[in-house]
Amino acid sequence: MLRRDRQVRMQVHQLVDACIFAFSFWITYHVRAHPLVVEQFQLVSIPAFKDFAWLLVVIIPAAPLVLEAQGFYDRPIACSRLQTMWSLFKSCIIMGIGLILLLFLGKAAFSRIAAVWFGITCFVLMILKEEILRVVYYSQIARAQRKRYFVLVGTEDETAKMRQELRGKAAEDIAVLAELNLNDTPIEKLSGLLHEHSVNGVIINAKHSYFEQIEAAIRACELEGVEAWLVADFFKTQISRTTFDDFFGRPIMVFRTTPEASWQSVSKQLIDFFGAVILLLLTSWLLAAVALAIRLTSPGPILFRQQRSGLNGRPFTIYKFRTMVTDAEQRKHELAAMNEMSGPVFKMTHDPRITPVGRILRKFSIDELPQLFNIIRGEMSLVGPRPLPVDEVKRFNDFAHRRRLSVKPGLTCLWQISGRNQVTDFNDWVRLDLEYIDNWSIWLDLRILFRTVPVVIAGTGAK
Repeated sequence: MLRRDRQVRMQVHQLVDACIFAFSFWITYHVRAHPLVVEQFQLVSIPAFKDFAWLLVVIIPAAPLVLEAQGFYDRPIACSRLQTMWSLFKSCIIMGIGLILLLFLGKAAFSRIAAVWFGITCFVLMILKEEILRVVYYSQIARAQRKRYFVLVGTEDETAKMRQELRGKAAEDIAVLAELNLNDTPIEKLSGLLHEHSVNGVIINAKHSYFEQIEAAIRACELEGVEAWLVADFFKTQISRTTFDDFFGRPIMVFRTTPEASWQSVSKQLIDFFGAVILLLLTSWLLAAVALAIRLTSPGPILFRQQRSGLNGRPFTIYKFRTMVTDAEQRKHELAAMNEMSGPVFKMTHDPRITPVGRILRKFSIDELPQLFNIIRGEMSLVGPRPLPVDEVKRFNDFAHRRRLSVKPGLTCLWQISGRNQVTDFNDWVRLDLEYIDNWSIWLDLRILFRTVPVVIAGTGAK
């Protein structure tokens, strides 16, 4: 994968590993350093942990450096357990010996045998972490989240070469869904391929004689909000931010309209997951009460399931509390003339399909709470453009509107805090979504979340 992605992933692992080594030292102190020890037939008290805390200043930065020196972060994620254990074994021995030297030089009143237990504890906890990661890595949800789908653009020989490289180096993580031959196929066909396959990106690998076609391909990706990976050449762009990277050692230019991998993006994923889990725990009583109310007041299922367009337009099943009668979708065409929104979206103030309980749920956005499960599954985010039904996305009359699909859909967004359904022009809705994408930061997410609370409580703009 891209070097930037690999670097961010490695830095996350280094931070976690440093915390594990620090935690191992804390455990070692409390397990081995008893309040009293026997020394020359006398009971001698052991100093408090705070007297040894200075060692953490050395252990925390040293642990990732030692692991990196032993090639721990260079190995493939799916490498053999023996390779992992050998790298960890050497690293833990070095850290244990280093601790003994620090205790000796610092003349610390701490049992030297504790340094051995420190190394053993580090090894056990690190192996446990690696086994957990291995289980997560091979889980069905992780595979789906890790998998990225691409269209190859170039001449027949060049795309064949790139396809062969991908099969050898990233067969599990990358899938080629389609190819476009610049010799035989007009570049205008690229937009159709992007719509048909819901790809994560386009890899363009062509000679200098195809500059015009390549530039057109990049512009098509800009309109769609899809990443374009250009091998080796440079072009001016209108929207995309251009970064230089390498793809398995080959220099490429990346043209992206969405934020690149960073600590902020990692923080967003953590906030999404743990925020959704905490909200589910806090609102579990409310979820149960709403489910009972729906069951007692309206025939039909408690949850409403619908195919929505997710990241890059990939369909996923969204979960909501059912707020309408069971045949609402079938009756939608009867009310088409009363649509209050411009564009492909349908919104109506006094929709006769809504149940009495459903009207209350919609007013305070309680019907959206089951989407917390979509967030935990990695299909949505707490903050992002609201996901639209697949059939509405297909009716976009401006391809530039599809750029709102270039990030994960969210539970709340700028549209939500700007009056929700009071924004009746679909172009204004898209404008707010693109404004969010172009100016994204973790602080913008936090501000939107903070401002969402009073909007939801007041039921502002709900229909």
